[in-house]
Amino acid sequence: MALLSKDATIREIHHRVKNNLQTVAALLRLQARRTAIPEARIALAESVRRVNSIALVHEALSVSVAERVDLDELVDKVLPAIGDGATAESRAKVRREGNFGTLPAALATPLVLVLTELVHNALAHAFDPGRAGEVVVSAHRSDGELEVVVGDDGRGLPEGMDLERSTGLGLQIVRTLVDSELGSALEVRPRPGGGTEAVIKLSLRGR
Repeated sequence: MALLSKDATIREIHHRVKNNLQTVAALLRLQARRTAIPEARIALAESVRRVNSIALVHEALSVSVAERVDLDELVDKVLPAIGDGATAESRAKVRREGNFGTLPAALATPLVLVLTELVHNALAHAFDPGRAGEVVVSAHRSDGELEVVVGDDGRGLPEGMDLERSTGLGLQIVRTLVDSELGSALEVRPRPGGGTEAVIKLSLRGR
């Protein structure tokens, strides 16, 4: 009985955190509408996207009994929202292939944030205005490892691009989360057949 009560309490906490994050997102969205500076509106919109991604993880945890998240179901909720919030010039579509499976919350939250940033970055920068294309989030899970690839069929990497020296906030967030929270490394490389792909390999042993 005590264990059941503890599980219910944990789920209720996740539910309240999700509600609080949604309130924060609503306030940021309101502030964005009242801001006349275009750069500030964009920054606030990106903050809304990030907060909403975290809120979706807590929503999933609020109905979980084991502090684990079905990443396939969660990613399928997040990706359409990213596509809908992309720049109007982008006609690229976003889809998932492969299976993430279930992951502990400690991995799910940073991984969803990383995927959000990588997909948004691809939609914003990989395609010429008006050009159709697609961004594919693929997952391959083997014994003890999860490989995640975010690939696009866009224009490819800019010549001389140095990922480590990139000053973009999105990529800085990705590098920080991949290194400190996921214990991995980010590899960005040309995609076979054209475009770009970002690759992350996660060890699942002991998790």
